[in-house]
Amino acid sequence: MREVKVGHKYRHFKGYIVEVICIALDSETLEKKVVYKHDDKYWVRDLDMFLSKVDKDKYPNVEQEERFEEV
Repeated sequence: MREVKVGHKYRHFKGYIVEVICIALDSETLEKKVVYKHDDKYWVRDLDMFLSKVDKDKYPNVEQEERFEEV
């Protein structure tokens, strides 16, 4: 399994670049979340979703294999 690197930049499959701020834990479930910054806003996504592959059925024309790829 890939590892998310704090402080590194990643390209979302739709083309925009994000910076990973930290890995956080959900206070209720203790699930790992990725906190990242894009357009001067902070966003949170499940770690598994951050590391997931692009749904080629939904996005057949996308060449990128993973939802977020390190740049």
